[in-house]
Amino acid sequence: MLRFLLLDMRRAKVGAIPPDLCADTPPDLATMPEAHLAWLGHAAFALRLAGKLVLTDPYLGDVAGPFGFGPCRFVPPALRAQDLPRADAIVISHNHYDHIDTVALGAYRYRVETPVIVPLGLKPLLIGLGFQQVIELDWWQDWRLDGLTVTALPAIHFSGRGLFDRNRTLWASFGIASPEKNVWFGGDTALGPAFDEVGERAGPFDLALVGIGAYEPAAIMQAVHANPEEAIEIARKLRAKAAVGMHWGSIMLTPEDPFEAPARFRTAARGQQYGEDNAWIMQIGEVRGF
Repeated sequence: MLRFLLLDMRRAKVGAIPPDLCADTPPDLATMPEAHLAWLGHAAFALRLAGKLVLTDPYLGDVAGPFGFGPCRFVPPALRAQDLPRADAIVISHNHYDHIDTVALGAYRYRVETPVIVPLGLKPLLIGLGFQQVIELDWWQDWRLDGLTVTALPAIHFSGRGLFDRNRTLWASFGIASPEKNVWFGGDTALGPAFDEVGERAGPFDLALVGIGAYEPAAIMQAVHANPEEAIEIARKLRAKAAVGMHWGSIMLTPEDPFEAPARFRTAARGQQYGEDNAWIMQIGEVRGF
């Protein structure tokens, strides 16, 4: 049932798109300063840490599904894959179609030069797309490049791209750190006690990039995605100074209002004494320092 909910949203309706959803100009990632990030849409970010440019889950295409079938993007990403500068690393959290976009990854021009860090089992898919440096990590393992450290961390989710490969590959969240800053990227995850351990062992974090969309119906989605209130609780468990709400505002994976999550996220931060100013809602294409 979950698979069909995720892949067939033809009956879902997108209302009026907020006029301030997207920034006026695309971000210049090549000149983005240290300790800054740009939201490219959905779970795709660009971060500058330790002088390195890191991309996360670059879903930059128009459809999240196989053979052109699946939820369609209702606003464009901040950049298309062919327009990306050379990244020093790409971090991919799991193999769902809105996180591994094979069309976008195949159009990325620096597949030979850029290392890709993935959870266990995903190396063959990335090698097949032309990437030559693919590093698989289990939870709590890390990869280093000069002053940059990428650590695979637990997440509460699942994997699968077809009818017969459910949970054949691992899923993960990630710590992405320089000597001065520590960022947590959630990929997809539900709320759970694992994040107490992540906060103790890998935190505190300067910033948590946490999903706040795709949470209805709760009877199905609560086991794999956080709602906005649960996202704030995750950030608190991680001991994150601030949290960015992501995984909303680009495609409809589930039938809730696609634009209600930001207000709930900020209200939850105020109600949980996290601080509304610490719950960031970015524009697609916005660049912000942390």
